[in-house]
Amino acid sequence: MAQSVVSENGVALHKQTTYKILIIMGFCHLLNDSIQSVIPAMFPVLGKSMGLTFTQLGFIAFSLNIVSTIMQPFIGALSDKKPMPYALPIGMTSTLFGVIGLAFAPNYSLVLISVLFIGLGSAIFHPEGSRVAHMAAGSRKGLAQSIYQVGGNSGQALAPLITALILVPLGQIGAAWFSIVAAMAVLLLSYIAFWYSNKLKEMNVIVPINKVSMSTLAGKVSKNILFVLVLILFLIFARSWYVAGITNYYAFFAMEQYGMSIGKAQMFLFAFLVTGALGTFFGGPLADKFGKRNIIIASILGSAPLSILIPFVPATISFILLLLTGFILMSSFSVTVIYAQELVPGKIGTMAGLTVGLAFGMGAIGSIALGIMADHYGLLITLIFTGILPVLGALGFLLPTDRKLAKMNVQ
Repeated sequence: MAQSVVSENGVALHKQTTYKILIIMGFCHLLNDSIQSVIPAMFPVLGKSMGLTFTQLGFIAFSLNIVSTIMQPFIGALSDKKPMPYALPIGMTSTLFGVIGLAFAPNYSLVLISVLFIGLGSAIFHPEGSRVAHMAAGSRKGLAQSIYQVGGNSGQALAPLITALILVPLGQIGAAWFSIVAAMAVLLLSYIAFWYSNKLKEMNVIVPINKVSMSTLAGKVSKNILFVLVLILFLIFARSWYVAGITNYYAFFAMEQYGMSIGKAQMFLFAFLVTGALGTFFGGPLADKFGKRNIIIASILGSAPLSILIPFVPATISFILLLLTGFILMSSFSVTVIYAQELVPGKIGTMAGLTVGLAFGMGAIGSIALGIMADHYGLLITLIFTGILPVLGALGFLLPTDRKLAKMNVQ
């Protein structure tokens, strides 16, 4: 049997990295997020078939993200007190119902209801999925987070292919094919839940009863830590606004500006999201070598010159800039999660819910704001504004260095 150590919250953890579980969780993350990606991928299809405005499409994105992300910190807080292994397949079952509803929804209202079911399933999946990755990581937390998170970003990268290969030829009914994907994920997560449950028994886990919520967090950590936490969440918020602008509205911009077909415009998004997934994977190892704070600054601020140029260049150069921007910007994705978890140790689910959940949920507001901007001022102005957002990465210089971060919780 592998030797064990004791984590910050008193839970016995194995040093041995369980790659099989990490790979399965990464794959399930891919399946979950590929289902979520069906919704923005359907925007051109729904916009045409139902005659929806950019603002209405923004509300669809908002409905998905506000449920799937705002709830994550609360679910993470609950799982910090009491892990919930079988919540994983139960949550994915909610997603399954949502996918079926989305495929057959005859009107805008039922589309929104179906999206809420998908959002609920995703809200349950992410905090507990992050906990499983943490449990299976052993001593290689950075690598485990990269494997887990790259699955999610790879799933998001499939959205343009889903649009071009399934939704364009089949229309809204094409979403029904993803009921098979959801069912596969339910089966895999049932296996994970069984492993998870047995691992808790094997490790004799005694989880301290803590109320971990934003209302009590302020009483448990210093003001300095709270300031840094708010700052890291703001940086994630800015990054998610940019991604929302590109994934939701760039295809419309490319069709209008370059006269592209839906399929070709989606290939540009595919390039952005694929290199984003690669950036997610390499971000962890790069942070191990150069420091988490340095990678966060270089990632967000470093992508600004490229993102600003995208609306003004020809299609071919725009494609290249999207490739580079996706890789650079998303290289901080897993790093910001690890940074927050080290900032407030012992609150794995809560920090995962905040960094991957709440910050992206707040970023969902950008879907509505950018949709309204596109309706009133046009797509060019919207993309120009979006391109400026990474400049906010300069605030990363206010973050403590990795060495100071390690000392903050020792004092």
